[in-house]
Amino acid sequence: MFSNFKDIDSGYRQMRRITLITIAANLIITCLSINMVSGSKNKAYVLADGTLLEATLTDRRDIIPVIAKSHIRTFHQYFWTLDPDEKGIRDNIGKALYLADGSAKTLFDDLREAGYYAAIISGNVSQTVTVDSISLDTRQYPYLFKCWSTEHLIRPTTRTTRRLITTGQLRTTGGSPNNQLGFLIEKLHVLDNNDISTEKR
Repeated sequence: MFSNFKDIDSGYRQMRRITLITIAANLIITCLSINMVSGSKNKAYVLADGTLLEATLTDRRDIIPVIAKSHIRTFHQYFWTLDPDEKGIRDNIGKALYLADGSAKTLFDDLREAGYYAAIISGNVSQTVTVDSISLDTRQYPYLFKCWSTEHLIRPTTRTTRRLITTGQLRTTGGSPNNQLGFLIEKLHVLDNNDISTEKR
């Protein structure tokens, strides 16, 4: 009978030992996992053209100037890069109007009523815009901006270079598939859009 108690006692000790070892192993694995996750939580990996790139995650507030300038540049390229194709103009303007408020729509309507787009189509004019620089004031909200660009108008017989200076302000939005950077241009105003030079082709 005492041997049964000894067997039960040794079995209990062995079970306790196995339980303690299992708990210790789980604690070690948990600590290692937490260290690995916390060490890599600000990193992401992107596969681009078959190459694995490491990207570091940052707070949006830290990169607002970069994102905002990219939004302004994209808007200007969509709005002022035009080819003599009515559908192409409509598509570009449509993309641009997702990035701005009614002030851009008003500017579009004014240009359309003045025959600007009809002249591009009938005159076989290709127009491109290059954003030269953007000034952005992030000390106040909405963010005020000023954008200096150069337009190039290629006609069948001439090439014209035109200065384009615009101002406005940016406010943040939730973003959407049509406005992925999450900004909206407001109070868009064209300060200067005059020819700099014209040369024959």
